Amino acid sequence: MSDDGELEPPAGIDDSHIGAGVFDETMGPGSSFAHLYRGEIHRMKSWRERLDRTSNWAITLMAGILTWSFSAQTHPHYIILLGVVTLSIFLCIEARRFRAYDIWRSRVRMIQQNVWAYALDPDGGVLDEDWREKLGEDYRTPNMKIPFEEALSHRLRRVYLPLFVVMLVAWVIQLTAYTDGATLVGSAGVGGVPGNIVVAFVAGFYATLLGISFRPREWHVNGELIPSDVTGWEQSEYGDS
Repeated sequence: MSDDGELEPPAGIDDSHIGAGVFDETMGPGSSFAHLYRGEIHRMKSWRERLDRTSNWAITLMAGILTWSFSAQTHPHYIILLGVVTLSIFLCIEARRFRAYDIWRSRVRMIQQNVWAYALDPDGGVLDEDWREKLGEDYRTPNMKIPFEEALSHRLRRVYLPLFVVMLVAWVIQLTAYTDGATLVGSAGVGGVPGNIVVAFVAGFYATLLGISFRPREWHVNGELIPSDVTGWEQSEYGDS
């Protein structure tokens, strides 16, 4: 015991190696490893809730904009386009959150696939023989495992693409049913911007959304939600943004 009353480590023991043996195979998947897994589940759940909050706000805002837009025939159609812009902002925020969420979810899946699955069915072996080294390196230097564009595609497919389609249909109805005798292009003008330019911009925007959502790609999301042979653990070049 030191002079100030604190316990000192026994002679010959290096504190820097205190973690050695904590997850020794002879201990089984209990004790410290169970606490580690529980902690990763908790962090994954927290980020999952953050994703849900973003989606809830996007849907609430969209419902408010549509309700106001169709409450009177004199309300301008471009309010719906502003709603589309706002949805795009929420989509980008949620894609960034999904990339962070995937850090914790990929760790949980790595443990499930190579520890718990093996414990339940040893004959199936482990999915990745190097899972311990990869998990250890990820704790030393956490990295995003999916690119931002893939995160956008995932959130579009899961949540936002139907919302964007609803907004597009509402905009078309606003331009046709709520305008007497004018064509869609003729009534789509905003201020000094002609209607054909507005329609072309909207068409290009939705074509971009479809391209991001459905273009052929190699998915890096660990294959729990999307069938894929790629675990994402080799992807570290996407940075921390």
